[in-house]
Amino acid sequence: MASNVERYEKPYARKPDWLKIQLNTTESFRYVRRLMREEKLTTVCEEAKCPNIHECWGTHRTATFMILGDTCTRRCRFCAVKTGLPRVLDLEEPRRVAESVKDMKLKHVVVTMVNRDDLKDGGAAVLAETVIQIHRVTSECTVEVLSSDLMGNRDAIRVVSESRPEIMSHNLETVRRLTPSVRSRSTYDRSLEFLRIAKEIDPEAVTKSSMMLGLGETRDEILEAMDDLLANGVTIMNLGQYLQPSRTHLPVQKYWTPAEFSELRERALERGFSHCESAPLVRSSYHAGEQYESYRRRIHPLFASADG
Repeated sequence: MASNVERYEKPYARKPDWLKIQLNTTESFRYVRRLMREEKLTTVCEEAKCPNIHECWGTHRTATFMILGDTCTRRCRFCAVKTGLPRVLDLEEPRRVAESVKDMKLKHVVVTMVNRDDLKDGGAAVLAETVIQIHRVTSECTVEVLSSDLMGNRDAIRVVSESRPEIMSHNLETVRRLTPSVRSRSTYDRSLEFLRIAKEIDPEAVTKSSMMLGLGETRDEILEAMDDLLANGVTIMNLGQYLQPSRTHLPVQKYWTPAEFSELRERALERGFSHCESAPLVRSSYHAGEQYESYRRRIHPLFASADG
């Protein structure tokens, strides 16, 4: 029986030295992993094969929680999260995530989700309840949500916005030209619309988006995407190198150098972003807590004196 899984026969390009990862299986790493297993929680750190998992779990003792199950209704050609028919909603998940955040004594947490196109609200109610529960159990932790596009449903976006996460994030992922070949059931303009609507609903919201490089985009296309994000109210941007998770995923077309990432960061700040993380191993939630603190101190200097 023939497989319907698309394979890319281009051999893996050898990774440059700057992409070498330092493993750090410390007691903190083991603690976070054990907590996730005990609470039956899912992290995008594991599911998406994030290269920073040892740094985040082992050094910073942080994790990005992925809610609404571990099965996505879309099959994006860059993503390692499994796809298929999702399981029944676990309505206790928000409470368990919140308790884990409290147990870990986190100061900043990222909550992301699989696409749930099978649900009328795309999973917005559960995402919002997770934010509410975290704020309820700890006043010390700020919350960043990394939402799906919720199919551009304004009411669903409102539900998440009104749960008052400190950062409202949704990823553009790639440039306009490549979106149809990279993302499944997602559009470039819908992603921009999500970010615009979130800002319209809450003008004080901090909005954020990330892109991966190495799929065949040009520098000019990246700069155009920056301008599009700024035009739709985004204030924080991340840029990182795409890494092919398996032979069934899109191959890497280019490894952008650290110097190129640094130059793009300068262009982002010149254009008007308040903060930009740009380096080969940067991911959506990379150093998210430090990003938020940097943003807060830059935009609201009074926080700096209050903290110090």
